[in-house]
Amino acid sequence: MSLLIQFLLRLTFGLALGMAITSPKLVTSGYFRNHLYVTLGLASLAALLSVSVAPETFVYALVAAVCSYLGSVYWLFEKPAAGKLMLFIVTLAALMGAANQVSHVASKVKDPHDGVNSESSVREAIGTAAAVELPKQAMGLARSGGFLSEAAIFSSGLLLGMTMAAMLLGHWYLNTPTMELVPLRRLIVAMGFAVGLQTVLSTWGLWGEIAATEQVSPQWILFVVLRWTFGLVGVAAMTWMAWQTLKIPNTQSATGILYVAVIGSFVGETMALLLSSESLFPL
Repeated sequence: MSLLIQFLLRLTFGLALGMAITSPKLVTSGYFRNHLYVTLGLASLAALLSVSVAPETFVYALVAAVCSYLGSVYWLFEKPAAGKLMLFIVTLAALMGAANQVSHVASKVKDPHDGVNSESSVREAIGTAAAVELPKQAMGLARSGGFLSEAAIFSSGLLLGMTMAAMLLGHWYLNTPTMELVPLRRLIVAMGFAVGLQTVLSTWGLWGEIAATEQVSPQWILFVVLRWTFGLVGVAAMTWMAWQTLKIPNTQSATGILYVAVIGSFVGETMALLLSSESLFPL
């Protein structure tokens, strides 16, 4: 359940940021108003789940939900400045909630000099079987992986959110076809940046995990392959195809491609969360 909360908060963060960087002068207010209801639903579910599972994130999720609702009201009454402010607050609250949840888990990893069994603490924090011996060199890698865990929250949320925001904006062009294509092109560029950043961090994490693990199971390899082929390479390919399609231009076809990209990002980041929950590094 904690992984679901993390996924919801990352998606809320990225989607709110995607809308926040979209110009209200080029996109009608309905796009922001309607899709703030999406962040409202995501943040509300995260808040409900976190009450008992991850109380350290409850307040952040609640703030994101409340500000999503307020933002939709501001956009309803055509107040873009206040609406933008609410979007940025939702972005910050969701990001802080996701980071606070990860930090809370990481705090369980004790320093070997404090008299606590460090290996057991690491295993407890990452949720792996205590019966499996942790290689000695992995302890140093585990601590260096703290930065990656923090960065992965941002990069994962960015990939999820920018892909979703671009798809929703592409769909909005079907309702308002007279809008300029500049905002959609910007979101697709942001998608490309997010895929690149996530690929770099995932490569770093994969290298660290392989170096820290004596052997890996066929199931682990299968999940990693699925994560990379569908969640990173596939999304990168969809991003390029959507960009090329807008050169025609054909927003309907580009939106269809972005739908596939959303599915790919969801599958890839879900696999990454599952793999990372039993790894020293975010994958």
